[in-house]
Amino acid sequence: MSLLKKCLVAGTALVVLAAAAAAGGYYWSQAPLVLTPQQLDVTIKPHSSLRSVTLQLRRGGVPVATELFVWMTRLLGLQSQLKSGNYEFKSGVTPYDVLQKLARGDVNEYVATIIEGWTFRHMRSEIDANPALKHDTAGMTDADLLKAIGAPEAPTGNAEGLFFPDTYLFDKNTSDLDVYRRAYRLMQVRLDEAWAARAPGLPYKSAYDALTMASIVEKETGKTSDRALVAAVFANRLRLGMPLQTDPTVIYGLGDSYAGRLHKRDLQTDTPYNTYTRAGLPPTPISLPGVASLQAALNPAQTNALYFVSRGDGSGLSIFSDTLGDHNKAVDKYIRGQ
Repeated sequence: MSLLKKCLVAGTALVVLAAAAAAGGYYWSQAPLVLTPQQLDVTIKPHSSLRSVTLQLRRGGVPVATELFVWMTRLLGLQSQLKSGNYEFKSGVTPYDVLQKLARGDVNEYVATIIEGWTFRHMRSEIDANPALKHDTAGMTDADLLKAIGAPEAPTGNAEGLFFPDTYLFDKNTSDLDVYRRAYRLMQVRLDEAWAARAPGLPYKSAYDALTMASIVEKETGKTSDRALVAAVFANRLRLGMPLQTDPTVIYGLGDSYAGRLHKRDLQTDTPYNTYTRAGLPPTPISLPGVASLQAALNPAQTNALYFVSRGDGSGLSIFSDTLGDHNKAVDKYIRGQ
């Protein structure tokens, strides 16, 4: 056989082998993988090399062939596009599907939702019950928790109102400290923004006073149209040295002894949070206020109103009065039905 013929035969054989290898690689890339268990989570660490990603997949229970996965990733030019994070895979997924999911960054994110008006105690209970978080704060006091996230309020141990109510996304097994840290920082940002845009002449000595007021407004009304008016009533009372006389602060001060209904004796029993027996703001916020309440506290309505009472018709709206006489008439009409 001539040299030319030998070269042609060898070349043909290489083409056939390459085609066979490509066909085999394609078949492998489309073959469903059997996972045990049938659904599992795998975390890909940041800054991982392509081979490290493959190793993390295999260790996590996704049985991709290392060399084939590397070959496929490079063939498709995706080696620099694989993203870190927590991924969910189900039995039947193909190696190609796995690669595309990593390239898209289709991470499996979990949520922790904190609601406006919750107390910090309620927030801690909700986060403690979240099964996707790593609970590093278990056993910590509030002061310990504040110290762990670097909050300057740590020595006081007063965490109430310092965390912004929102929905926080995170990867599985994220430390719960990360959620607390993000919520704390976001409240600082929102409070600083509202404080910088505050109306002139407010009766607050500090942004913390405004935060306390916002927490009261948050508990007094859920109606956007009433928030600025409620805040104005309390601001007007502070200017005149009148007691705020707001039930939510009394309830907060009662703690676990509150049984769902306020009695006359509760209003007469002095606590640091009883705004019937003490003038001025309570010593700390009483809830986690949202943006609307922060804005209302720092930009209250322009009114001389000193009183308000709920309409009692299910609307959640209130009637506002400038004088005690008008207020008593509103109480007779809307509460006593006279």
